[in-house]
Amino acid sequence: MAMNISWEKEIQEQLAKEIVFVDGETREKLSKDYYWYSPVLNRQLQHMKAADVVAIPRNETEVAEVLAFGYRHNIPVTVRGAGTGNYGQAVPLQGGIVLDLSLMDEILEIGPGFARLQCGVRLGVIDKKAREVGQEIRIYPSTYVKATVGGFVSGGSGGIGSITHGNLWDGNVLEAVIYTMEESPQRLVIQGRDLFDYIHNYGTTGILTEVTIPLSPRTEWAQAIANFDTFEQSMRFGEALAREEAILKRLIAPMEWPIPSYFVPFAKVIKSGMAAVMLEIAEETLPLVEALAQSYGGHIGHLIEAKNYRKTIGVSDFTWNHTTLWAMKTDPSMTYLQAGFKLDSYLEQIRKIKDKYGEEVYLHFEWVRSGGEISPNSLPIVRFESEERLYEIIQYCESIGVKIFDPHTWVLDHGGRGEVGSMERKKRENDPRGLLNPGKIIYEM
Repeated sequence: MAMNISWEKEIQEQLAKEIVFVDGETREKLSKDYYWYSPVLNRQLQHMKAADVVAIPRNETEVAEVLAFGYRHNIPVTVRGAGTGNYGQAVPLQGGIVLDLSLMDEILEIGPGFARLQCGVRLGVIDKKAREVGQEIRIYPSTYVKATVGGFVSGGSGGIGSITHGNLWDGNVLEAVIYTMEESPQRLVIQGRDLFDYIHNYGTTGILTEVTIPLSPRTEWAQAIANFDTFEQSMRFGEALAREEAILKRLIAPMEWPIPSYFVPFAKVIKSGMAAVMLEIAEETLPLVEALAQSYGGHIGHLIEAKNYRKTIGVSDFTWNHTTLWAMKTDPSMTYLQAGFKLDSYLEQIRKIKDKYGEEVYLHFEWVRSGGEISPNSLPIVRFESEERLYEIIQYCESIGVKIFDPHTWVLDHGGRGEVGSMERKKRENDPRGLLNPGKIIYEM
């Protein structure tokens, strides 16, 4: 992609000096994300050239100015939130400008059942504010403290709360403000099904500057760890709890032993050799949860009462992809997959994987709702030997009906993301020169 070699100087002259950074340290720091969770992406991206310029706008006017400048000079623009994504979403594959939106962090409005937010608001901040007025956010990733709402919508899918409220496509984004990359960038207000072109899009179809999300009534959450002799017991319990409508829950995460042994801060309360189910449930339902656990041969072995919620390290800090992080801290050879098991045959699929791979693959599930239906989703921990072996495991999983959403690619089309065809059409419309985060969608211009 040809670029005018003097544009870096020109952008500093044309835009407010407070928002343009060309120093090496800032460019290096803000041209990376958490792609190192994947040894494949780490090999491919760790020596990637940093962005030529970092722009950190303070408002939508400055966002539009950066996009218009990039369009005029044919310069790629890669958007960034807090950089907590795992797939190289925020890595500028072709240099150019990194557009860091973390300073746009104003809570614009909290109303009954919704919050309207600038994209840089951190999820932990909005949840705290919402809880102060009797509400709370519905779903959030394990990177809750650092992650921005715009980054989550543009790079995530589901998380804690998805067992009740589904993923981002299940009504968990109400409205978004999007800027196109054209000679005169348009400000689009997107609602309904049209939002699907901007959820989990890595900033390829437009730049999200504002988002409205639904809120739920505040619940007093208790967190707990339920222990079981076998992983199968823990999975059966997880399914029964997922189906039990009388128990309000945010988290059901069964872990095969030895995964619980990686959770060092919980070393004193983890039961050696036992499968663990990490739970977040409405506190008043604890007796029901304990009775259900006992009916599957288990019991609650550790409890964090609602009065201590968010005041100490929580059970949820060891779930979703934080499970992978704790495994990697213990054994740097570990990596992970993202998998969808079949509700009617997941136990058989588990047995086949364990029979074939044994200690090479450890299983960690997150029970979720997707499209209103419960689903046994998994983030298996995989002992990494080679890329060839990793893709052999992926191929085998798919051969027995386990759908793999590949976390070892930065390409949306290859990672199992739905609606990419529609996103390609929207990209042509909103980004006619293909300058928004190029390389993340493979399509013909």
